[in-house]
Amino acid sequence: MIIFKTDEEVELIRISATLISSTLAEIAKILKPGLTTLALDKLAAEYIGDHDAVPSFLNYEGYPHHICTSVNDVVVHGMPNDKPLKDGDVVSVDIGVIKNEFHGDHAYTFILGEAAPEVIDLVRVTKECLYEGINHAIAGSYLTNISSAIQRHAESHGYGVVREYVGHGLGRSMHEHPQVPNYGRRNEGILMRENLVLAIEPMLNMGTKDIMVSKDGWTVRTRDGKPSVHFEHDVCTKPEYAQILSNYTLIEIAEKANRNLNTSYY
Repeated sequence: MIIFKTDEEVELIRISATLISSTLAEIAKILKPGLTTLALDKLAAEYIGDHDAVPSFLNYEGYPHHICTSVNDVVVHGMPNDKPLKDGDVVSVDIGVIKNEFHGDHAYTFILGEAAPEVIDLVRVTKECLYEGINHAIAGSYLTNISSAIQRHAESHGYGVVREYVGHGLGRSMHEHPQVPNYGRRNEGILMRENLVLAIEPMLNMGTKDIMVSKDGWTVRTRDGKPSVHFEHDVCTKPEYAQILSNYTLIEIAEKANRNLNTSYY
């Protein structure tokens, strides 16, 4: 069942979403080679707790950490560990929180230091795909127009679009209906109404779209070992426009101030 939100509920989701944005900004301030993703997990857990919220991911279907940290060829669901990050690493950080009974869930990808031009292009295009999809998250439009826009932009640059993991509705539950694939045909299926809240999250691979799940049951990797990038915004459908509830500006300001992070894809 698809749950459309009241304006008051949308505002509560926005509060949760922007708390994630500010958490990601705190990560952006300290992210550098030599740091471990376990350190990022600890920072996020403390920051979220200090703001009277709870990490949504912790113990979700047995997941043992507060955030997901997907490095290089890890597509999604990378588990924080004690391996130091290196110059040139691509780090996607995905965070969920619950505050005032409503979830936020969004992600951002960082480049540490120097990276190959083709990696920078992958990050840039994935972020562009996110906004291409958001442009179609409008009441009165078909849900698949989001999916189609993401797929067209990604594949026009030669990237693989992950099929197995998709965006989703968001509210009192972290994963609500409907699903939002990153591929599909225009003008099919669900016709969106006002105040549908969605987590839109393109996942693009530099090479093949094919993936595999590691033995830990969580870590999803590209089958060819090439890099993958993940961006995610929380969005509410409105007539004639999409209202973005999360806030990348906070993250981008911190990212630009951190000399260890590569922002040449802007």
